[in-house]
Amino acid sequence: MKALVYTGPKEMTFRDEAMPEPKDGEVLVQIGAVGICGSDLHAYLGHDERRPAPLILGHEGAGIVRSSASDQHSDLDGQAVVINPLVSCGTCGYCTTGLTNQCQQREIISMTPRQGAFAEYVAIPRRNLVAVPEGMSLATASLAEPIATGWHAVTKGANLITRPLAESKALVYGGGAVGLAAALSLHAQGCRQIYLAETNALRRDTVNNAAVCTVFDPTSNPLVADNSMDLVVDCVGNKHTRMGASAAVKPGGVIIHVGLQDSLEGLDIRKFTLQEVTFAGSYTYTMQDFRATVEAMHNGALGALDWIQERPLSEGADAFDDLLNGRIAAAKVVLLPEG
Repeated sequence: MKALVYTGPKEMTFRDEAMPEPKDGEVLVQIGAVGICGSDLHAYLGHDERRPAPLILGHEGAGIVRSSASDQHSDLDGQAVVINPLVSCGTCGYCTTGLTNQCQQREIISMTPRQGAFAEYVAIPRRNLVAVPEGMSLATASLAEPIATGWHAVTKGANLITRPLAESKALVYGGGAVGLAAALSLHAQGCRQIYLAETNALRRDTVNNAAVCTVFDPTSNPLVADNSMDLVVDCVGNKHTRMGASAAVKPGGVIIHVGLQDSLEGLDIRKFTLQEVTFAGSYTYTMQDFRATVEAMHNGALGALDWIQERPLSEGADAFDDLLNGRIAAAKVVLLPEG
């Protein structure tokens, strides 16, 4: 099969790779669309020791189940599915209580030892599949993974703040797919005072078109006052956004930290203590979040979902270069295998 392979820092190679071999309980999915995530860019730069070259990256996939007539999962053959890429053990205390994202044996496709979805096929457990609703394209369905990350973060924040989302002010850092998804999820869950900070002018235009929040450049327009936000969702996760979140959150407010750009400084721990600010991490999603996201996408609660740019998988290396250099306005680039 053809695959886009990470072969070294800033090096993506489109080449032939061996077909994946499904293990017990797994199926083969022919990928129809797969998004490029910020974590893929992080690996592309050589900054993720969990993703050593050579490796097929990509975990935001949707496609068609391809099983032989003799396969135990042949009842799924031909089914359009979106992939939950987080593979948990299924038996630990976290998994049996629905907290699969906290499973200590969890794996994710595109991370050693599992190959990812920048390929014509990927092997994935059957329990990780969600049927694509009728009428939804595979390119749109591939957005379920990044949107579910934003949905989970907002749901977590809504459970921690002391007033309903409908009465709260919220700030999101980052106008990429997860940041935009967080803003859309906030709106879908009732919040109407939403601000989004994004430094890239092209992405600000894309977020503006979604018409659910006030978008601004935090480096030139300090629109959000200190101590004014009930909820801050940091979908970037660097020193500067943590500093901004620390300043913006009001006494008794909540910061949900999603982004993983770095792990260094930026938090005002003294303020958190004196003003009883809650700081919580948010990692991926549960299967309940994933299914709720697909349903919200299907019923229109998250808008038109037209903020993607489609490119052939064979041109994926160019897409990575364009993303790295800020030449793309779309919140998400989706690669389409041509097989």
